[in-house]
Amino acid sequence: MHNVASIEIEQDIIQANDKLAYENRTKFDENGVFAVDLVGAVGSGKTSLLEKLIDEMDDDIGVIAGDILSKFDAQRIEAKKVPVKGLNTGKECHLDAHLIEHALPDVPLDDISILFIENVGNLICPADFNLGVHVRTVIISVTEGDDTAEKHPMIFKGADMAIVNKVDLADAVGADADKMVKDIKTINPDIPVVKCSLKTGEGVQEIIDLYKKFQSDKN
Repeated sequence: MHNVASIEIEQDIIQANDKLAYENRTKFDENGVFAVDLVGAVGSGKTSLLEKLIDEMDDDIGVIAGDILSKFDAQRIEAKKVPVKGLNTGKECHLDAHLIEHALPDVPLDDISILFIENVGNLICPADFNLGVHVRTVIISVTEGDDTAEKHPMIFKGADMAIVNKVDLADAVGADADKMVKDIKTINPDIPVVKCSLKTGEGVQEIIDLYKKFQSDKN
């Protein structure tokens, strides 16, 4: 009996979130903003990737930086002189559409063309929560182990793009980056996967090109 009630409550939460996500998407589209949900574990390289994209993309970028408590990521983005809204979730291990809805008034949508939403560092909790974005990107690092994708299939099933980061460290940590790509493709055969090293620059232009393609397809 308790299990049935639990499932019904969870379904209600997901349905309510999806309704708000649709409203967020409408707001993005009305303002001509391409929105990206960037998901990855702590240490996968989410903030470093955003810093690199801010430096190298020719778009007007804004960022919502989600975290449980700290504002360190938001401060790193702020140093890049782009609009950023730090968003703390307290005890929650993911962002949801409601949190994004309340953050958007503090984001200058009229002045940006891309909004990157850096989700809380987690590969499990965000899987069920649509934020209303156009693209979900999942970034994992070879330093997390080359079985990371196998252990977190749900986040890849719902993703539009994946990045295997820190490939320059693969030999040092005994990880097989190609296996990680293969695992992701096994979970989601249609997803584009980029092997990346933010230290050497490998894969960065490919990531930018993919975002431009997604933007073009949206328009």
